[in-house]
Amino acid sequence: MEVIQIPTSYRRTVSKSIEMFLDMQGIRLVEGDVWGHRKDINEYYSISPAVIERIKEMKSEGIADEEVAERLSRESKLNKEMLLYILEKD
Repeated sequence: MEVIQIPTSYRRTVSKSIEMFLDMQGIRLVEGDVWGHRKDINEYYSISPAVIERIKEMKSEGIADEEVAERLSRESKLNKEMLLYILEKD
């Protein structure tokens, strides 16, 4: 499944039929801030190895995915919903 991150203001404008279509195509919408100006927006964002390592540490300690995402969203400034997606893929 692929992820598209869109701002909260855009998320509210997406119709249910579009959401269903994207779901059928294996695309999940994630709400969050898209930073920078249009010229600065990159198609992809790389998660730092330190964040991935921290996820592995927390999971090995038996911490629930929801709690891992909550803690790391504060530590790394990544969107909680995006972190939950990363945890699902792991």
